[in-house]
Parts: sequence; structure tokens; C-alpha cells
Amino acid sequence: MLDADTASASLGIDVTAAKEGRSAARMRVTEAMVNGHGIVHGGFLFILADTAFAAACNSHGPVTVAAGAEITFVATARVGDELAATAEQRTRYGRNGIYDVTVHRLTPHGREVVAEFRGRSRTVAAPDD
Repeated sequence: MLDADTASASLGIDVTAAKEGRSAARMRVTEAMVNGHGIVHGGFLFILADTAFAAACNSHGPVTVAAGAEITFVATARVGDELAATAEQRTRYGRNGIYDVTVHRLTPHGREVVAEFRGRSRTVAAPDD
């Protein structure tokens, strides 16, 4: 799935891990990603979190898609910031799942939370369907 994800790849999003309901992804903020206030547009934060969410919920094998998601913006990010998203499964029940994703800014002093995302997944098919 990730190999065919041209949207994420075109933004420079790199999924660095994905297994057992967890994943990690990174993205550097470019000038093309900032709004008129000089801060990253929320849609780009959402797409980074959504990519990590997709990697985590598809790590189990069956084709799984988003049934819904919401994001809370906690802090701003700017051009040049390196962002990391970590996704973790909270629960799976039937064909549904709930995943939390935290987007951090990586700084010399550690990680600063930029956004919190909660995604709801739905398994739609087995891998060979």
C-alpha cells in the first residue's frame, strides 16, 4: 500500500516503521506547506498523521481504510521543522479499529507535541481479495 502512495511520497513523508498496530513517519516542512501566517497549513499535519494511521492499521494485513478521523492542533510548525508522527492502535473490534497518532516537532531539546489525531478504521477486504 505505501509503495503506491504517491500523495505521501510527493510530500516527502517517510514511513520508518509499521508493524503490529504501530507505525512511525517523518516529514520536513517545506515552503510549499505554509499558509499566509507563515505556519504549516493544518492539512499537511493531517496528511502526515493520516499516513502514519494508515500504516498502523494496515500493518495487520487486511486492506483497511479510514472510517473517520479528527485532529487537534496543539502548536505551530514552520519551514524547516522536522516532524515525526507516531501511531498506536488503541483497540480493534470486528472490522473496526481506533488509533491515536501524535505529531511531534523534533528539536535539539527533545520532542514538542504539534498535533493529536484519532482515527477510526474499517477493514474492507482480505489482502488477496
